[in-house]
Amino acid sequence: MKAVILAAGVGRRLHALTQHRPKCLIEIGGRSLLYRYFDVLLDLGITRICLVVGYKQELIREAVASYPSFLDVTFLVNAAFERGSIGSLWVARQVFDDDLVIMDADVLFHPTILSRLLTSPSPNALLMDETVTQRTEECMVAVSDGRVVSLSKRMPARYDLVGEGVGFLRVARAALPGLLRSVEARVSRGELDGEYEDALDDFFRETPVGFEKIGGLPWIEIDFPEDVERAQRDVLPKLEGHGRRHCAPLSTRTPS
Repeated sequence: MKAVILAAGVGRRLHALTQHRPKCLIEIGGRSLLYRYFDVLLDLGITRICLVVGYKQELIREAVASYPSFLDVTFLVNAAFERGSIGSLWVARQVFDDDLVIMDADVLFHPTILSRLLTSPSPNALLMDETVTQRTEECMVAVSDGRVVSLSKRMPARYDLVGEGVGFLRVARAALPGLLRSVEARVSRGELDGEYEDALDDFFRETPVGFEKIGGLPWIEIDFPEDVERAQRDVLPKLEGHGRRHCAPLSTRTPS
């Protein structure tokens, strides 16, 4: 399996913190979000990682080069990083050659959350925090008849179960052509200002996508300054003692 981490965005809502560094390099408890991702991925046996970069990408490259463990990291560049994340997912198609876990780069999460996704009996699956109801602009996973029908800030007309999406999507290799067709439909219409989640409607109609509930496990998406405060105060203490540090060489490359 390969991890695709979407880390190209500017993070405008966190301008005080991101004006000098990408959002994935924000530190929580003295360790960047990116390094925390790497720690968990390594603990789960995933060493092949594709990073889609854009905004201040040189800082991300420097951080990856300084990570003290073995990872096979591929960099892909979304030159239109000031637009929506649809462009980042479309750029990432170059490395769609294996089972994938696609990850937003701005989540502080308990390792069990990712483990639950990777061990799901559903080859294609999303994570759902069923304890969260939509209050403002949460991206919600909607389920009908046992399968995901929507991942969006806009609720569908019909659903049986709903919860907030964590920002991680597992896709089996066999389902990748359907995922790409769904994204390409938006790209071909020039709809590059939206989030990639809104480009998955056709994929959900074509491909059975399951879900894993993670309600009660600590996690937070970092979008606003108050999220950083909540991460430090409420989530980080519940993560202490989890994960380990690795010490081996790092391999990085950029595809031609």
